[in-house]
Amino acid sequence: MNEIKSIVKVGIADVNIVTAPNTIRTTGLGSCVGIVIYDLPKKTAGLAHIMLPDSNLAKQTNFNAFKYADTAIDNMMEKLLENGVRKFALKAKIAGGAQMFQFSSNDTIRIGRRNVEAVLKRLSKYHIPVVASDVGGNCGRTIDFDPDTGELKIRTVSKGEAII
Repeated sequence: MNEIKSIVKVGIADVNIVTAPNTIRTTGLGSCVGIVIYDLPKKTAGLAHIMLPDSNLAKQTNFNAFKYADTAIDNMMEKLLENGVRKFALKAKIAGGAQMFQFSSNDTIRIGRRNVEAVLKRLSKYHIPVVASDVGGNCGRTIDFDPDTGELKIRTVSKGEAII
């Protein structure tokens, strides 16, 4: 019997979990970073669309935890573990972190690169290897992940479509 396949969408500053046959997608990755953490044998994956590197940047105490690399990844890990993934089997793929606008060499403005660094640091805390990435550059991305195959499809206006 054929299962109905649907696409679970993840918005900006959002996190969601999916199991095959469903896929998961996020759009609008400019300086933002899309992080996919998955357990391929369990056919389960999470996707976070983060905007900023560190929740310490939040000015208020009541903030969207999905907006920041540290808190979004922590939250996604909780959701994944609740859905039966095995820590030892987890792998990650990341995309985004573009430099969408030209600025001086001021590093505080280079948010794309800082987002990528924060994501890598947080994944390393969990000992999750990044097995593929498509980061940097100056173009936006849309990504789709299939937890059945482990393929991350990346679409950009300038480079077309790629699978990592």
